[in-house]
Amino acid sequence: MKKILCIIFACVLLASCSESFEEKQRISRAERIRLAKEDSAALKIGVLPTMDCLPLYVAKERRLFDTLGVDIRLKPYNSQIDCDAALLKGRLEGSVTDLVKGEGMKQKGTALRYATATSARWQFVANRLSRINELKQLTDKLVAMARFSATHLLAELCIDSARLKRDDVFLVQINDPNICLKMLQNNELDAMLLPEPQATSARLWKNPVLFDTEQRDIRLGVIAFREKGLQGKERSRQYAAFLKGYNAAVDSINRYGIQSYAPLVKKYMKVDEKTIRQLPKIKYTHIVAPREKDVLRAQKWL
Repeated sequence: MKKILCIIFACVLLASCSESFEEKQRISRAERIRLAKEDSAALKIGVLPTMDCLPLYVAKERRLFDTLGVDIRLKPYNSQIDCDAALLKGRLEGSVTDLVKGEGMKQKGTALRYATATSARWQFVANRLSRINELKQLTDKLVAMARFSATHLLAELCIDSARLKRDDVFLVQINDPNICLKMLQNNELDAMLLPEPQATSARLWKNPVLFDTEQRDIRLGVIAFREKGLQGKERSRQYAAFLKGYNAAVDSINRYGIQSYAPLVKKYMKVDEKTIRQLPKIKYTHIVAPREKDVLRAQKWL
């Protein structure tokens, strides 16, 4: 009799465990579906570990988008190519990118809207161990850039300005600026085009700067949105709130200074405190269309 009772108890216990597991699976599936729906409804923007993204990080961390009653989500990527690929596949509505990439996507049939130009700045940094002090010394050197992007255009601009043949310089595709920086530190590359804050780290290591887009008045950074991703009343409302929140973040950065947001720079851009303290003064601007001459420069190069 005891054996029969034990068997019955075991069967009830197993059934209970089975129902519990199935219930958890059902709840888990329902939760995943709910989260996927929320993410789909949100306005998603691809961001990078670079200083031109700081207004977006400030707006998100200070809940400037939330106070405007919209769900705007930042999706971090390590490289521009991955960020733009997600935009093209419809996983993002917007992306921090550059005019070369943007105009290239347009030429391939993707309708884009430039929400604003950004403060993106690139510097051509030479490896101090390569003993390159002038652009004309780049012959047979390895130069890092990302193909069909602002850094590709700028690399060729530097080569042309030194009156070198493009075949004389070896352009190497490195898409991640932090990997690029590590390769410079490990003496694996001779030169590269770096954004901030990576350029500041390179300067602190005594690597010379041979070219600066700010000094040449070249502004290629933009935030671009897919036109298809902005269709509908709710998307229009989210986009309008994004513009307003971005401007508010810019006002805050310009008022209090970059150093006031050092924890955000460290968190999202993975640089040390010494680099953050040495960052150049960056003047962020309100929402503004990219200049026609910069768009034409990108189109002509492509």
